[in-house]
Amino acid sequence: MSRFVLITPSSDFEQKLRLAVAGGLQGHVKSLPASVLTGDPASVLDQLGLERPEVLVFGPGIALEDALRLALVVDVTFPEISVVLVHDDHPDIALQAMRAGVRDILSPLADIASIRAQLERACQAFATHQRSGAQPPREQQSGLVIGVFSPKGGVGKTTVATNLAVGLGKLAPMSVVIVDLDLQFGDVGTGLYLNPEYSVLDAVSGAATQDSMVLKAFLTPHPSGIYALCGPRNPADADRVSSAQVTRLIQQLAMEFRYVVVDTGPGLTEPSLAALEQCTDAVWVTGMDVPSVRGLRTGLDVLQQLNLMPETRHVVLNFADTKTGLSVEDIESTLNAPVDVSIPRSRAITLATNRGIPLLQDKVRDPATKSLTELVQRFDHEWRAKSQRKLHRRVVVR
Repeated sequence: MSRFVLITPSSDFEQKLRLAVAGGLQGHVKSLPASVLTGDPASVLDQLGLERPEVLVFGPGIALEDALRLALVVDVTFPEISVVLVHDDHPDIALQAMRAGVRDILSPLADIASIRAQLERACQAFATHQRSGAQPPREQQSGLVIGVFSPKGGVGKTTVATNLAVGLGKLAPMSVVIVDLDLQFGDVGTGLYLNPEYSVLDAVSGAATQDSMVLKAFLTPHPSGIYALCGPRNPADADRVSSAQVTRLIQQLAMEFRYVVVDTGPGLTEPSLAALEQCTDAVWVTGMDVPSVRGLRTGLDVLQQLNLMPETRHVVLNFADTKTGLSVEDIESTLNAPVDVSIPRSRAITLATNRGIPLLQDKVRDPATKSLTELVQRFDHEWRAKSQRKLHRRVVVR
């Protein structure tokens, strides 16, 4: 079994890749001639089926169209294989590559250390896919479903959701999708500076409900390495999306992605409640003002009565400011829950929102960036495993 399969006419790049693998990666490299791309794709699939590689690399010197055509077939036939494209980085090419199922793009000028790091990341993605496929999922779900909620509007919920999705995209490139469930006035598209061709309405209709490949065609790739499913353009179309359709949509996406981030509308609407039933995690966002905090407390009480609270809860205090007359302790006392992440009031966030470039995408040096990064880290598998061990120890001691 070859751990890596390389297709390229470039002997120089092949040598660099072999040195990268020999310098710290286990396994060996199988090289296929570039001519296989002009033949029958079935013969390439047969070879891949025999080799069962973890990573398929399309090296320099082959036509982009041929590489992406085969990448799409591989993504459908062997979704566990991580596909890496060696090409000059360009936003348009990145979007085409994402649509074809390419996991990462590597510069043709990359040095041996960079190639090794890229291959390690691709192998990690392969291992993640294998683990998620082997686990008995909850209602066939394998990914985390993270709902971002707030009973009141104006607390920066969408800003938190888009930054969370972009941050998770760094943990799991091309394995994150954000869904805009504010079906009337959603701003995920604006927050990510996207002009989507399709919306949630398309994704819950017709063949998309039965075929995940059709569903993926309605997702909009984002340059940060995530996908977005934006709300309808016409607010009146919100009435055409039922709770049952929302449930089915989230279940489908959770089968295909490691992380599904759901940005809900303000209040406890039917789509939001349907999403909440599918969530593994709920991020509750509140501002540092009395109406927001009281609204969140009321909402949490109602959901407790309805037994709709997900297993894991994260409380995010947005616009944190010591000059508001409220303290974090006041808010925690009112909510009867700890504040997990406190995001300070920040001009950088306002500027990033107006530009449509999330703070975590642009790597802006700002205290809010640190807080948003802390929120992202709460969904890293290592962090979650460590926190669960700590919780278990506390229970045992008690």
